[in-house]
Amino acid sequence: MPVPNKKKALKLVGSGYAWFVLAFLTLVYICSFVDRQIIAVLATRIQAELNLNNFSVGLLYGPAFSLIYAVCGIPMGRMADLYSRKKIILLGLVIWSVMTFISGFATGLVLLISARFFVGVAESALSPAVYSLLADYFEPQRRATVFSVYASGIFLGIGVAFLGGGSIAQAYDWRTALKAVGAPGVLLAVVGWFAIRELPRGLMQEQRRYQFEQSFGDVIRYILQKKTIIFHFTGFSFLAFTGYTILGFIGTVLTDIHGSEHLIPYYGWFMLATGGSVMVSGRLADWLASRYVPSRRFVMGMVAALACLPLYYFGLFAETGWSALILIGAANVISSSYNGVAAAIIQYLVQPHMRALAGGLYLFVISVVGFGMGPPVTGWLMDTVFTGSYGPARALMTVITCCGILGTACFLMAMKTYDEDAEKEG
Repeated sequence: MPVPNKKKALKLVGSGYAWFVLAFLTLVYICSFVDRQIIAVLATRIQAELNLNNFSVGLLYGPAFSLIYAVCGIPMGRMADLYSRKKIILLGLVIWSVMTFISGFATGLVLLISARFFVGVAESALSPAVYSLLADYFEPQRRATVFSVYASGIFLGIGVAFLGGGSIAQAYDWRTALKAVGAPGVLLAVVGWFAIRELPRGLMQEQRRYQFEQSFGDVIRYILQKKTIIFHFTGFSFLAFTGYTILGFIGTVLTDIHGSEHLIPYYGWFMLATGGSVMVSGRLADWLASRYVPSRRFVMGMVAALACLPLYYFGLFAETGWSALILIGAANVISSSYNGVAAAIIQYLVQPHMRALAGGLYLFVISVVGFGMGPPVTGWLMDTVFTGSYGPARALMTVITCCGILGTACFLMAMKTYDEDAEKEG
């Protein structure tokens, strides 16, 4: 569909059609996380059939995806600020879906890593473009709610990967599972081509002259000169550190401490529940902003950082596998609830033609710190510092507590500088 003029576009803001677009993009996000997480779900089967060692499996799940995803997110964000966000989203969807499908034909590690590489490149195009597009489809005061609905796709996708992908693999094999989760994305892209409209950029922003011809370096400097953004990136990186670490080692806790490997798939249900907590957190953030001041949206980051700590403590040091699963799962529902709020706050701090790039920078930071550093650092603590039967629990609790406290400190600082860094809304 063509880009509507401003008068027509304003009629779409917050309309039923806007909510349809949000639902569609959330479905795309779910699809992306199913395809991203499915390797972890199928890892043991792939490892057994292809005779891979643990290092190869770790390479396939982590760096083969996360490094290229993090690096490409920045230029992809810049492209989304300059070109059609709709086309970038749908092209990325087609590429990562096809690459996931092709993975089902792999006979060795090289093809799997190559396909995973392209999945990472393609998925890096999604969220920066979506952040920018949704900021035009909805009023500013709704952004935390809207972005949290979208962010719920992270956990719905992980849950579907655990429950759906795992079930297909058990009924058939890992190759069939990869093909089954990859194929629907192509059909989804066709629907999106006809159903989604591009909107004029900065539709809801105060009317003033913006420097749309700024260079890439100028835009980066403009974004990073704001203290609130630095505190934002740092604080939410600590929370991502916690989230990726728990996801990476929940199997270790259940297996090594409790001998309950059979409970691991049930963690998928808590991922689905986390999708709900993300939406609730976004709604509460918008309520706090309207009831008090906009900077209060950071309070939901503090809730995610601190309210989970008692549950993590009792879960990590539980005496039974079921108790550990339930308590740690419930803690994760709280500690991962920040995802939509974090993405939304960025949109208030940058100009319209910078939104996608700012989103790409945010994803780069949390991917590098959370995905790239969290599991390795915690694994090192388990191997060298905290030993014994509950060594993994002590290592995880140390990391979670430190991250929660440091993240909260960053959010308090961000609230102090928010007013001077926020852009004016129309």
